[in-house]
Amino acid sequence: MEPPTTRHSAPTAARPDSAGVRFPPPLIFLLAFAAGWGLQRLRPMTLLPRDEARVAALVLVVAWVGLTAWTLTCFRRHHTSVVPVKPTTALIVKGPFRITRNPLYLGMLMLYAGVALWFDALWPFVLLLPLVLVIQQYAIRREERYLARTFGDAYRAYAGRVRRWI
Repeated sequence: MEPPTTRHSAPTAARPDSAGVRFPPPLIFLLAFAAGWGLQRLRPMTLLPRDEARVAALVLVVAWVGLTAWTLTCFRRHHTSVVPVKPTTALIVKGPFRITRNPLYLGMLMLYAGVALWFDALWPFVLLLPLVLVIQQYAIRREERYLARTFGDAYRAYAGRVRRWI
């Protein structure tokens, strides 16, 4: 049985009440894709035959829509913000958070890959690993430190049983 959603107390001067992620992570995805698209325009390289690429793209985009809608519903249901510069008032451990600690980032990766596949562009995929590393270092690690500070043992127990990605 999963523990109930955990709430936390008010911030203190020693503990600011946000993860401190100031630059919006979706813009990091967009910048990486723009760089990949620029490389694609300079040196076009394809991934798959066009029809297979389009089918895979549609599957990924539909999965992104479903995962994102499910995740945002959980945020609303638990009355906490999805924005990393705002306070997190609840530790969500249900819904997509049983599968991944970062369903929105996973969803953005699905969208990124889906768009790259739709246009059959290899270069955005070349930048996928560096993108994941940047997101982990810049956003996810900060968010994890904040959640551990905010929710303590409840977060550490959750992080011990649910993977960061999948």
